[in-house]
Amino acid sequence: MTYLIDAWLDRPHPYLRILNRETGEVCVVLEEEAIDELRDQGDLDLSGLNSSEPIVLKELVRSLFLFCYARALRPHGELH
Repeated sequence: MTYLIDAWLDRPHPYLRILNRETGEVCVVLEEEAIDELRDQGDLDLSGLNSSEPIVLKELVRSLFLFCYARALRPHGELH
C-alpha cells in the first residue's frame, strides 16, 4: 500500500493528512493541536515533507502513523 501526504502547514489552521494513494481514502488527519505537539517534540521535519526520496517519505509516514496510534491510546484529557 502506498500513501500520499497532503500537508497544509502555512495557513491559520494547519492540517496534515495521509491518504491511500490508490483509493484516495483518508487514513490519518492531524490538525493544529497535533501538529503543534509534533513540532514541540521535534518530530515533524518540514524538510522531510519536501523530500522526493522514498525512504525519507516512508519513514515520515511510519512516524506519523505511530504518533496517531500513540495519541489515540492516551487516557482522555492527557496532553503530553
